Amino acid sequence: MTKKQLVKKIIIGSSMLTAVCFAQQSLVYAADVPTIEPGTLLIGSDMTYPPYIYLEDGTPSGFEVDFMNAVAEHMGLEAEYVDTRFAQLIVGLRSNRYDVIASLLYITPERAEVIDYVPHTQTGSSILTASNYAESPREPRDLCGMRVSSIQGASWVPKLTKVSDEHCVPNGLDEIDIREFATAPEATQAILAGAVDAQFADASVAQLAVENTVDALKITSEELIYPIPVGLGVNSSNPEIKDAIASAIESMKETGEYDEILSAYNLSAPDPDEVEAALSNN
Repeated sequence: MTKKQLVKKIIIGSSMLTAVCFAQQSLVYAADVPTIEPGTLLIGSDMTYPPYIYLEDGTPSGFEVDFMNAVAEHMGLEAEYVDTRFAQLIVGLRSNRYDVIASLLYITPERAEVIDYVPHTQTGSSILTASNYAESPREPRDLCGMRVSSIQGASWVPKLTKVSDEHCVPNGLDEIDIREFATAPEATQAILAGAVDAQFADASVAQLAVENTVDALKITSEELIYPIPVGLGVNSSNPEIKDAIASAIESMKETGEYDEILSAYNLSAPDPDEVEAALSNN
């Protein structure tokens, strides 16, 4: 939604005075926020990870782009993206190449020692099956005896192995047959080919797979599995921009944009307890 459309919506839903106040607030925001380039919010992102952030016909696209465009709009700023490989994102932030990192940046205590976070979403895993598959596994324990595909080296593989060893086998159930593939699309193709019964995948990747296969697949889990809080990274030396971004997110929640964007990507709001646990490495 553009600023013009948002203002129009406010006028229709309330009063002309409310819309004028919103526009004035954005102008004040833009003047007060100490960005590297006046009037612009420079955003560092590794644009190689759909559906979170990627280049589509040369244009930044994905969840982080939709989210940060809205944040910048509420701050009265123009969003501009700086494509940077993930390993160099924090270095670039601390070197003032951009104002904020938006690139599926997991919240960890190690990173929190050198940057500040504004928690903005929570990702996790989902379970996928073919739409006509008779079973509907909702959690890892439901996968006992199933052939399950996954991207190779995923963080959930040892967790699923633990469930298999500590729950399935001791209860007389067959183990989880985990089959790893080089990429998530290959793991998805294994379902479509009937080579596996289910896929364990990042929640937003799972949502994209359902859309790309025209509903040949279904997400059977009802909640995020193994949730992981994600944040926007800002320099610890710039608390003003951290506060401004946090305020913009609160404004997005009031307009409903926040829930709308997260829902479109099968994501949820960060759980404060999960954020605290991630920062304390629990």
